[in-house]
Amino acid sequence: MAKTTPSKTSKAKSAGKAKGDGSKAKAAPAGPPRQPGVERRKNHPLRAKDGHMSVLLTQDVPHVGRPGELVKVRPGFARNYLLPQGFATFATPHNLRVVEKYRERLLALEAARRADLQGLAAQIAQRSLTIEANANEEGHLYGSVNADQIADALKTEGFPIATDQVRIEGPLKDLGLYTIKLALGQDIETEVKLWVVPTHTEEGVS
Repeated sequence: MAKTTPSKTSKAKSAGKAKGDGSKAKAAPAGPPRQPGVERRKNHPLRAKDGHMSVLLTQDVPHVGRPGELVKVRPGFARNYLLPQGFATFATPHNLRVVEKYRERLLALEAARRADLQGLAAQIAQRSLTIEANANEEGHLYGSVNADQIADALKTEGFPIATDQVRIEGPLKDLGLYTIKLALGQDIETEVKLWVVPTHTEEGVS
């Protein structure tokens, strides 16, 4: 029986086919496949390069910021605490515009409050207070005059002053004239004259 041998033409076709298969394999796209989720996270507008997230505070958060401030925090802190508790919101363009308007209103309110405090400071500076206290003949008080009594005296005169706004180094223990400093807020201070006088008695009256 005669043996059949592959012709040169068939060998060439086979070689060409093999080369064609190799060229197709080389034409495959290089590099790792696309990961849309990873790309979205990298391009997320609220995530900074250091891994922090930018949020707008809606309330005062100790050691973080005040309402209306744009702050960078850890994503977990934002998602697990600030956002669910309503202490912050996402820094979207819409929210940024809302916060800007809020800041303008807040500045206007602060300016009005400052003007009121300045007017109050001027009124207090023109007044003087008198507090009676028991004292001996040398003018030393048997007790003392403290910040609570001074605040009460100011309230009696129509000035809404709290005890912690009265600045004295310690209780007053002698009769006399004192200049009392008051801290009204927003770095506005004033002074009021205080007379500490002996308690009036009816001794010697016939």
